[in-house]
Amino acid sequence: MVRDPLWKMSATEQAEAVRTAGISAVELIDSHLERIAEVNPRVNAVTQLLAERARADAARTDRRRAAGEELGPLAGVPFTVKESTPVEGVPTTFGTERFRDLVARADALPVARLRAAGAVPIGHSNMPTLILAGMHTRSELFGDTANPWHPGLTPGGSSGGDAVAVATGMAPLGLGNDSGGSVRIPAQFCGVAALKPSTGRFPADHRILGPDDPGPASQMLVTDGPLARSVADLRLAYEVLAGTDPRDPRAVPVPLRGEPLPGPVRVAVVADPGGHGVHPAVRGAVQAAADALRDAGYEVCEVEDVPRLDEALDAYGRITVTEFAPTWPVVRKLLGDGGDRYIAGAMERTPPASADEFMKLMGTWMSIRRSWAEFLDAYPLLLGPSFTEPPVEPGLESRDEAGRARVGSGMRLCTVTSFVGVPAVAVPTGLADGLPCGVQIVGRAFREDLCLDAARAVEDRLGVLTPVDPRPVGPTG
Repeated sequence: MVRDPLWKMSATEQAEAVRTAGISAVELIDSHLERIAEVNPRVNAVTQLLAERARADAARTDRRRAAGEELGPLAGVPFTVKESTPVEGVPTTFGTERFRDLVARADALPVARLRAAGAVPIGHSNMPTLILAGMHTRSELFGDTANPWHPGLTPGGSSGGDAVAVATGMAPLGLGNDSGGSVRIPAQFCGVAALKPSTGRFPADHRILGPDDPGPASQMLVTDGPLARSVADLRLAYEVLAGTDPRDPRAVPVPLRGEPLPGPVRVAVVADPGGHGVHPAVRGAVQAAADALRDAGYEVCEVEDVPRLDEALDAYGRITVTEFAPTWPVVRKLLGDGGDRYIAGAMERTPPASADEFMKLMGTWMSIRRSWAEFLDAYPLLLGPSFTEPPVEPGLESRDEAGRARVGSGMRLCTVTSFVGVPAVAVPTGLADGLPCGVQIVGRAFREDLCLDAARAVEDRLGVLTPVDPRPVGPTG
């Protein structure tokens, strides 16, 4: 009997097999390295391969097991790390030529947590230049990453490299980050699952250069988040990444699971947030997920809309542009030829706020968070799209104002849920016209457990889509 390649196993299965000596950690890493060699040239998701380091880490894991030591919950499991997240001894390039040699002195906090649980970083993954060049995963340093389902479409971003690596079996876990959809949108476009945690759930340090912390938007909007092929693997990563750390005073000591809710959990369903339009395939995905949750015993409720969507989008844009404006002249040069178009459009359309206006915007931010807390008090979960269209063409958001507006509208539920700091899990729902579809399940602050439970109920009824072999470039592709 021929055994399936080890890379096809889930992260949970891989770790269990390593812990029980069913396979060696070195075998597991080698299987993934072979898969990377086979498919990465076709999708360009893994940017800096850490082959020898990964083998050395795996060999240490095998020696520890042989010595009778207890191994962690992610023993031997390989994971990719976004180019913006430091891995000790490896350049953190942000996809730009200027940072090609910016070698990290230490692991980022989430990388260190995954390592402490036994996981093995196998490579950095591609992203848009400086995370700012657009939604499509294209960097000045490494070029374009292709969607494995259709090479003529974007894999999304900014954590697109991780989504593609996970979807194609190059790693069972990816470590991205999200400030408005950056793990959830590529999850939908590539057919995998992803978690954007509550603000303050995972400790992190998002300073880029030097000791100075960024402004309030960068502190509050950016959260690290895992990507995986199954919700069970996502939960495993969540349990490892959560917790406090003195290096991040934002991280709070909240239990991984909250108190059980009385009766069936109410789920608000909004397929077209704000009434700005939704593609039939995405509306169908939301309906399929709603039917799955209803079958699982949830109380599914069609509601008119989410709270204050357009007001939240306007405030998000004004706050981020105001915070970003002083550094824009320098950053623009770092983005490379054409890489500045996406942010330049935002800067031209949205002028920075004055000091008085900014203070009012901060109050609006709190007010919108309060409105969402009240909404989620009535409906502990919200079901809606991560992106209101199927995967779009690469670079649409940077082409012109119409393309930028279309992409901005498509990601609107991701943007507002990042703005209010609540958790969300993206989960696939199936295929439409050969492309993956999916939804996100949003929850109350620090109730990631409710989101994961509901996402697992959807997955149990609608299935898992990946790993997938990349589709070859056709005559028109």
